[in-house]
Amino acid sequence: MEELVRTIAKSLVDEPDSVEVRTVESGDDVTIELRVSDNDMGKVIGKQGRIAKAMRTVVKAVATRENKRVSVDILQ
Repeated sequence: MEELVRTIAKSLVDEPDSVEVRTVESGDDVTIELRVSDNDMGKVIGKQGRIAKAMRTVVKAVATRENKRVSVDILQ
């Protein structure tokens, strides 16, 4: 799932080398933390959060198959 988020984020931003993805697990809960440059933050979030919501939906669909609860946090 981490690689999926990294691939999606890198395809959206102007500075793909600045994309950082980290996974934090606690039991069945998984948090994927995504960091991008300040200039690319709007591209990852999208208008009214549509791109971020779509990214979270895709990740949750993959997580459901693995019986895990996943959240994607976009950090500055």
